[in-house]
Amino acid sequence: MSADVSPTGKRSGPGPSPELRASHADRDRVVDLLRIAAGDGLLTAEELDERLEAALSARTVSELAPLTADLPPVSARGAVSTAEVKDVVRIEQVHSGTIERGGRWVVPRRIELAVTYCDVVLDFTDAVITHDTLRIEVGMTGKTLTLVTRPGVVVDTDGLRLVHSRVTHRHAPPGPDAPVALRVELVGRKAHGRVVVRPPRRTFGQWLRRRPTHR
Repeated sequence: MSADVSPTGKRSGPGPSPELRASHADRDRVVDLLRIAAGDGLLTAEELDERLEAALSARTVSELAPLTADLPPVSARGAVSTAEVKDVVRIEQVHSGTIERGGRWVVPRRIELAVTYCDVVLDFTDAVITHDTLRIEVGMTGKTLTLVTRPGVVVDTDGLRLVHSRVTHRHAPPGPDAPVALRVELVGRKAHGRVVVRPPRRTFGQWLRRRPTHR
């Protein structure tokens, strides 16, 4: 039996094969899966931090495998292939009905809004998050830009210039701290209208359960 050749070019005797090295793409893939799992409530903030640190420092594929072994299959969580994830999505519209992204839409790295007198609703309640940051470049006049958030989605409006507009930020009811799965950065210019950041509206059944009991 011939001897194995080591990475240094030297021949070695019979023995176990060397472990397969992890590439940047391997580590990035695991990091994306962990962030999606945290956004779905499958990992706590502490678990996410620990696993991200382990993923980024992993040197072999066998070190990466245990980090996602206890998570549901990707297809069961509605995740998508890398080919479906876009870097930039441009939304351009003038004087039309409401432009809406909802359900299990795939969040890109950047959204360009070039909208005049159209309402825009970006609902992150069930969105598929594959990056940790979304930059929204706003060029919008009139009407309302609404961002519907969920635990783990935070919105930064500091980079947005307002002209005869205002921002309304309605926070979700207090609850367990969720790890930040997505940071939405609003930049650009919003004129003559509103920007609303709010949690999902309660269903009628949820509203009834929260009503005070009268004696």
